Amino acid sequence: MKVPKGFLFSGIQAGIKPNRKDLALVYSEAPCSAAGCFTRNLARAAPVLDAEKRLPSDRMHAVVINSGNANALTGPEGGKDVRLVCDAIARELGISAKGVLSASTGVIGHRLPAHKIVAAAPALVHGLRPDALLAAEAIMTTDTRIKTVTRMVQLDGKDVTLTCICKGSGMIAPALATMIAVVATDCAITPPMLQSALQKAMGKSFNALTVDGDMSTNDCVFALANGAARNAPITDPGPALEAFSEVLDQICRQMAKEIAADGEGATKLLEINVKGAPSEEIALDLAKAVAGSSLVKAAIFGADPNWGRVLSSIGARAGTAGYAIDPADALVSVQDVAVYDRAPLAYDASVLKARMREPEVRIHVDLRRGSGSALAWGCDLSYDYVKINADYTSLIVARPDGGVGKDDRLSNYSPTFKVQLLVEALGYIRKFSGTRCVVKYGGAAMVKESLKKSFCDDIGLLRSVGLRPIVVHGGGPEITRTLEKLGGKAEFVDGMRVTNASDLKVVEMVLTGAINTDLVTQLNQEFGHAVGLSGKDGALLRARKLVQEGRDLGQVGEVTRVNKDFLEMLLQQGYVPVISPVGLGEDGQSYNINADAVAAEVAIAVGAQKLIYLSDVPGVMKAGELIADLTAGDLEVQIADGTITGGMLAKARSILKALSSGVKSVHLIDGRVPHSIIGELFTDHGVGSLITNAAGAPVPVNFSAKPPAGLPGAPQ
Repeated sequence: MKVPKGFLFSGIQAGIKPNRKDLALVYSEAPCSAAGCFTRNLARAAPVLDAEKRLPSDRMHAVVINSGNANALTGPEGGKDVRLVCDAIARELGISAKGVLSASTGVIGHRLPAHKIVAAAPALVHGLRPDALLAAEAIMTTDTRIKTVTRMVQLDGKDVTLTCICKGSGMIAPALATMIAVVATDCAITPPMLQSALQKAMGKSFNALTVDGDMSTNDCVFALANGAARNAPITDPGPALEAFSEVLDQICRQMAKEIAADGEGATKLLEINVKGAPSEEIALDLAKAVAGSSLVKAAIFGADPNWGRVLSSIGARAGTAGYAIDPADALVSVQDVAVYDRAPLAYDASVLKARMREPEVRIHVDLRRGSGSALAWGCDLSYDYVKINADYTSLIVARPDGGVGKDDRLSNYSPTFKVQLLVEALGYIRKFSGTRCVVKYGGAAMVKESLKKSFCDDIGLLRSVGLRPIVVHGGGPEITRTLEKLGGKAEFVDGMRVTNASDLKVVEMVLTGAINTDLVTQLNQEFGHAVGLSGKDGALLRARKLVQEGRDLGQVGEVTRVNKDFLEMLLQQGYVPVISPVGLGEDGQSYNINADAVAAEVAIAVGAQKLIYLSDVPGVMKAGELIADLTAGDLEVQIADGTITGGMLAKARSILKALSSGVKSVHLIDGRVPHSIIGELFTDHGVGSLITNAAGAPVPVNFSAKPPAGLPGAPQ
């Protein structure tokens, strides 16, 4: 990612949080014009109180941000800790402490362990790089994703770059600023003009955002501009300021949408578009009222097109504020489907409900009372929001070293919940003990560190309760990225990756040399009995060249035989085999094989009772709804009628082959959900789709049939 000239970023773990990065630094080698916008919460945190009295300024160099501790409502010591932190960073950078700003985010009411930040200052400064991701990761709290964006604008023929990092997920409600963000730019602009542009950008971005209606004590937005782009300095309003402000607006809007989509427990981004209001200010106020309505948010979570709640929210806010509108005259559409036009409209509820399962839900309201319009963003209200915030401080404990940790023991939950959970889980543990289970590991679960950790935990737990798991992993995205870095190009034919001899070396390097090694290392950190295998080891996977209607796909193969005895030996000795899907042909050639197909063949060979596919979808879907239980026959019907398409087609065919060959049940679950394997296997209702052969007889399926043209189903 390109960053502005003269800016460096760093992010490390200082020990404030037990196992994640928690300290970030944004630094400009040259002094900057600096501006800031801050929370209106009267219970301001110490770093906010310090920074707001020092901005705007023309001599700032750095912003240091810690996560895990808000340094809010901690008494006079809070201000002292801010000064200690700024002094320590300044010493390491060789600048005045007056050139350092600070920000904090995390738990309120615990004194900041400033000594940890002081001790970490040398490493933080030493780690400075022109890479914004380093800092963006370190400022996350309940965020589930890194939030950063870069935009370019030309001013006076010079390329000016703006990069923003931000965090925000909960305690999001608009009133000036609603999270922590730093915008770094190499634009030459005076502090008053930068402050003006930043203040203006708030109105249609962060001030149009709500997740839960609660304003943080720590919200702040900083802008640093060091002039390294060498454009003519922006000193007054005019075309240059307008061009700069437009790009700044774009960045802030993008970040606002990112925060809304990542709201605590959120499953959907909600966009409210109100037009036809008496003024822009009224339109924004009404849009925020809808986005912040708990009833609207709950309906969005349930994919319920309850337009009555939308108009009720508008009517309540308009009546309270005395706005000259009549909600009964409005036109309302949800996902571009008109549902109300001065009276209820007929629409296909099942179709609209399916469309509301999409990751973004759009509601448009035309009030027919003027020319004012505005957008606001929010998210749905899920069960997880209550879980996250009910547990947030009740499970947070202070550590002796001044940091905080999380005590997530079962003893902290209600007796009813504990009994129900344990009764369900213990029943399944007894049922599954001694059975074989093959898990196909792929998708987002392989990319995000927290999901990797929960996957490894799950495999260790399966083993500890008596299951005998085998893991088969993919790695397609990483192979593509590596090929492109080496100057190659990914090529697909009907969704199948063309793999020539040189590409195969990259495939093996990524699958066996990188992904397999990393996964085995993480698994062994958990329980110490994982063993990494290429399909070539011990001739585990024998393969032959796969031919697609005469098309040469290079070194792409299909499994002809699995070395069952080899796997049995490992299972009997208590090991968890972790298999890279590369096979060995009778001709001595190596072959790249589809990981879904390998998982099915391995499950068949070892007589696995369960085959689990981790994917980037909730399970088998129809009309936007998750199908929790279905038979092999149901799955065949969905293939035939075109319900199952794209990358799911190859997976579905592998599932059918496994069921037809004796595997009792196949689970398709969402790998983007932490501990989804445990949730699926050890609770009554599961979390994904369970596919079984209800008749108990082999399913007649033509597995050699070629997928329809253009539908992906590629090996890695």
